[in-house]
Amino acid sequence: MEGQESRHHFKEGDLAFLIDRKDRRYMVTLDAAKAFHTHVGLLQHAAIIGQEHGARLTTTLGQTLLVLPPTLEDYITNIPRATQVIYPKDLGAILVYGDIFPGARVVEAGLGSGALTIALLRGVGPQGAVFSYEVREDVVERARRNIQAVIPDVHNLTIRIGDVYQEIQERDLDRVVLDLPEPWQAIPQAAEALAPGGILLAFLPTALQVYELGMALQQHPSFDLVESREVIVRPWHVAHRSVRPVHRMVAHTGFIVTARRCAPTRAGAPPPPKDASSSNEDDADEP
Repeated sequence: MEGQESRHHFKEGDLAFLIDRKDRRYMVTLDAAKAFHTHVGLLQHAAIIGQEHGARLTTTLGQTLLVLPPTLEDYITNIPRATQVIYPKDLGAILVYGDIFPGARVVEAGLGSGALTIALLRGVGPQGAVFSYEVREDVVERARRNIQAVIPDVHNLTIRIGDVYQEIQERDLDRVVLDLPEPWQAIPQAAEALAPGGILLAFLPTALQVYELGMALQQHPSFDLVESREVIVRPWHVAHRSVRPVHRMVAHTGFIVTARRCAPTRAGAPPPPKDASSSNEDDADEP
């Protein structure tokens, strides 16, 4: 019972999300020697440490702050970053469409801010493993700090300074997840590294990149079931006298392309190029 209680109370070193009455949000790392300063007043970190999650605390100016541990969405949208972050709406879809499961062995490229890495580590759990490739050494330390702020124990994360366009060292992988500008260059390496039935997933911002990758995957003998998706989330404002969509939304952020590693077609011969204008419904009408 004591351990259960402490799990729901703030400790020094925890991340805390502070929300004021106008829904302005601030994220801090708790340090008993520090204080949170804002226009609504000052709040000592020591006053937060030991409090239950969801506590409401009063600043020196009499303003109330709601204090909660940040969710993964909260953290990622406030994460320090030098590169574009993948939005939470896409991270959730990547975990589902990529079928990231506990115990999975996953290669990720590139590392970026570490947001995708955090989601993958949560998905594979302590028994799984994530191998992250990054060509820019200058982003690695920042990403590592971002990751360890959420997941202090990263024993199952291996960060490699390397280029998956040239080589993927691991074998018998369950998933290969690519956040790269030209993922089609990594297709031969992914085909060698993936276990039978494994999934290749790529996140891409433009339709031209999706086309290039889709054509390359369809013409490679080891990949089938190529699918492309876009996720759009539309928030709604719900009040006593008003129910309407919010005025601003995060619409297009990127495309998610998936493919499965399968036995080569026709004894190793690549399949014929598929007509991009055809559809599953058209195929169903064929004898």
